[in-house]
Amino acid sequence: MNRPQAVERMVEIIKKLPGVGPKMAERLSYHILKMPQNEADRLIDSIQQGRRVMKYCDVCFNLSESNPCPICADAYRDKTTLCIVETPQDLLAVSKVKEYKGLYFVLGGALSPLDAIGPDDIRIAQLLKRLANDKISEIILATDTDSKGETTALYLAQLIKPLNIKVTRLGYGLPVGGDIEYADEVTISRAIAGRKEM
Repeated sequence: MNRPQAVERMVEIIKKLPGVGPKMAERLSYHILKMPQNEADRLIDSIQQGRRVMKYCDVCFNLSESNPCPICADAYRDKTTLCIVETPQDLLAVSKVKEYKGLYFVLGGALSPLDAIGPDDIRIAQLLKRLANDKISEIILATDTDSKGETTALYLAQLIKPLNIKVTRLGYGLPVGGDIEYADEVTISRAIAGRKEM
């Protein structure tokens, strides 16, 4: 027996979410349908509210309810150090580390030639523009340690070094092939403290 069309539409939309396959999408669809109406309405409202109020910061491209975001608006942050991350989730993970007091830049992804994602598909042009306008003395490359993150870090290091800006990479503590957003605060703290110049 085929699924009802309404459920089929839900499954098709939900399985587009990262990490959600067809079976999980089906499970989530039926779970949402079993929820009390007020809970389903709260879920729908929270998604709509998030889409309405969240925006990208014009300075760092973090997701925020304000523009500039609270980090970029903080006058007490170190304006000479810039930590480059792939996603807003990575920024959130690094920002939990109390030792880092600098600013951020969110690339919006990583280079991946196999997936046809090149320099024009992430925010490299915006990064270079920011580096030309701000007085940055150190860049911390905090991309993931998988092949895409490493490729991106090497590419950025080659672009930034001629600008006479110190380029460092997060040090020990992060597993090769791991995602920063899943690392705990102590691991990220050690990685920042042990960063290496590229």
